[in-house]
Amino acid sequence: MRTVKAWEEKVMIPTYEVGTPEKYPVFLEKRVYQASSGAVYPHPVIEKISDTKVDKEWDAIFIENDYIKLMILPALGGRIQRAYDKIRKRDFVYYNHVIKPALVGLTGPWISGGIEFNWPQHHRPSTYDPTDFYIEDNEDGSKTIWVSELERMFRTKGMAGFTLHPDKAYIEIKAHLYNRTPHPQTFLWWANPAVAVNDHYQSVFPPDVNAVFDHGKRDVSEFPIAKGEYYKVDYAPGTDISRYKNIPVPTSYMAITSKYDFVGGYENDSKGGLLHVADHNVSPGKKQWTWGNGEFGKAWDRNLTDADGPYIELMCGVYTDNQPDFSWMHPYEEKALSSILCLIIMLV
Repeated sequence: MRTVKAWEEKVMIPTYEVGTPEKYPVFLEKRVYQASSGAVYPHPVIEKISDTKVDKEWDAIFIENDYIKLMILPALGGRIQRAYDKIRKRDFVYYNHVIKPALVGLTGPWISGGIEFNWPQHHRPSTYDPTDFYIEDNEDGSKTIWVSELERMFRTKGMAGFTLHPDKAYIEIKAHLYNRTPHPQTFLWWANPAVAVNDHYQSVFPPDVNAVFDHGKRDVSEFPIAKGEYYKVDYAPGTDISRYKNIPVPTSYMAITSKYDFVGGYENDSKGGLLHVADHNVSPGKKQWTWGNGEFGKAWDRNLTDADGPYIELMCGVYTDNQPDFSWMHPYEEKALSSILCLIIMLV
């Protein structure tokens, strides 16, 4: 009989420690962060990362069935740190073997790899902070790992649930957001899976996506064949920017209006990949980000990992198709994203 197992376990991970939070930090009210406000009050800011690697014990939550094994780190924002395909014996999400933060996040430390869950702003202010967690046994034999946080900036509450079913080779991702205040609040909610890439990797957007936007819709490019200038790169007379190898500089692009329910990526060499499936009426956001397949990107690879190489991010957003376009929650409103059925599935 096929079953799902879930348990707590301590794991040893090579880690570059972060410095202590600033005792009297500047709260950066006038800073611009990804075309949005960089204010972080009442969060402190960490501005130092150690250059020395140490073996550090982390509390992890594991969940697995016959097809997939996940490792979740509640101490790092409740992120999925590893997603392993047991049938093909491969990581289908980028697995960074070290915890090597860089000062990329809204409050400082941020790590690459796995699947990061972002709210109420992108690269979540508490992405390096601990969350509560709970293992739920469901009547159908599935199990769900819930991670939960009462965030400090707007006093809203966010929960993400990762469910494995006994006989299915996908992860069901649920989200519940609560505005606990008597005031309207803004928010973003983007899942941020990272995938390992090489010259054979290709992002997969729906066939009706023929153009993509930059952050804030400041620039636009044809897609998948770019024919003009985008991020100061001249792609004329025609360059396939769905392929990682063809993007030389740090670049974001987000799909313009699609009536399809998926976004993903494909490894043309190994014939594998991942796909995110969700109701496009609720989850219109489809995005790719890369540091670029050039010297600058390779330098950032070294900043964020010791040996695991380059990656791209394939992000999925709800209630908005662009960053930093925010959505609203009314006073005491709840958003239950489980109705959209967020799935990560493997192509085999």
